[in-house]
Amino acid sequence: MKGKIFCKNVLLLVLICCGLCVCLCACGSEQKQSLVISEGMKQTGSLNLLQTGTYTDRGITQEVEQSFASEDKLCVIQKRKSYYEVWLDYQSGGTSQIGKAYAKALLQAVPDYEKVLEPYLFENINLALGKSNGNYEGLTERMQALFASLPEKYQQELDSFAKEISKGSEGFVQDEKLSYEEAILMQLVPDALRGTACSALSLWGSKTASGKNVICRNLEWLLGSEKQLCSYHAVVHFKNHDKSFTSINILGLSGILTAINDDGVFAAILDVGSDGQKFEYEGKKCYTFELRQALEEFSSAKETGQYMVEQSAYFTYSHNIALADNEVSLCAEDAVLSLQESGKGYSVLRDEKTPLFEGLEWKVQDSLFVLNSFAAQNNLDNFSDNESNLVRLYKFNNLFKDKQQLTLAQIKDLLTSEVVDQNNVCNIHSKNVFHTVIVDYESGDIQIAFTDNNGVRDKPEFISIGHY
Repeated sequence: MKGKIFCKNVLLLVLICCGLCVCLCACGSEQKQSLVISEGMKQTGSLNLLQTGTYTDRGITQEVEQSFASEDKLCVIQKRKSYYEVWLDYQSGGTSQIGKAYAKALLQAVPDYEKVLEPYLFENINLALGKSNGNYEGLTERMQALFASLPEKYQQELDSFAKEISKGSEGFVQDEKLSYEEAILMQLVPDALRGTACSALSLWGSKTASGKNVICRNLEWLLGSEKQLCSYHAVVHFKNHDKSFTSINILGLSGILTAINDDGVFAAILDVGSDGQKFEYEGKKCYTFELRQALEEFSSAKETGQYMVEQSAYFTYSHNIALADNEVSLCAEDAVLSLQESGKGYSVLRDEKTPLFEGLEWKVQDSLFVLNSFAAQNNLDNFSDNESNLVRLYKFNNLFKDKQQLTLAQIKDLLTSEVVDQNNVCNIHSKNVFHTVIVDYESGDIQIAFTDNNGVRDKPEFISIGHY
């Protein structure tokens, strides 16, 4: 690990020096010069192009603009400026009723939902599988196998949702209509097609003003060719007695991307590489729905993480899950069965005391980081050959290692301190961030910065959505 990182740094220095030599030779040459036409100054990237903002500890609130509800009131949707707030009442109806109610209320709130979501789904399909020329037989088999792996209660919910929203349309056809199959696959993107880059950071003790845990999470996702997904941010309250939780998601989706249950257990998914392991779906499970089940059943981050590690051999993709509660911060490094059998990776519940890869330096005390690689000693290494992971690790170290007793305002300022538009420079606060979530375990407050259709702002607004 250490040797690989050293070699990569040497290569970067060589490339920089070569670039300087080329420039100097060109400037000092006495040969006849070609006519050069200036196109103006071009922006270049910088690791250290930072900025400060004027945040406070408190998030802003947004007023309700419109309200919608299914006839049976099992689903209520309130439209706010930046997001939709959804209530699903499992205390008054069964899962099939809830799925149908959600679809009905959603179509009231967003009548052209399918015209946006169906093209977006195909962008994901084409990115993951390439052009199919209309042959989606393999994709259909994949979707059917993963759907059948879901617990019965989730199958009923998704089935009724898909039937209602598809209005009888069937098959994979790019026609700006959501078919039954497309509506099901939409729920399974992280398990069937895969996600993108993300990051998470927990701070506590000497690093926070209260000494209590503060967990921060960036979800980086395919925003869509026209950033169309940014119109469908959702905060969804699944109300079901002691199984209740809140999901920060995409309107209409029921698996877990980022969520926190009513006991304060926070969970967020992050993709990692699988070292070229063949994708398998027969006999596998959807980790986004297994995580939902864990949040419904468990009241601590440790229990939730242990459950996910125990189930990891049955998942389709290796991944990290950032976890936290009022007492601890953890990362479930979940390796799929083929990776475990290859001897290149294993599943483990990592905490701040877990030994890391040789040469991987984490200099921030009272904290835990999670990026798009495992980090536990002798686990699969997706750091050495991954510029994004290395640069973001360096930036987290640089931003937080010398800071003490940070307020929420200061944490927000540090997380958004990079200028977003820096061409190809790797950022923590990047142009692909879909949402940034901060949970303060001192107050229980949950704040979110949602990316809108104009793209990621350098200094976004953090909206308070309430308490867990």
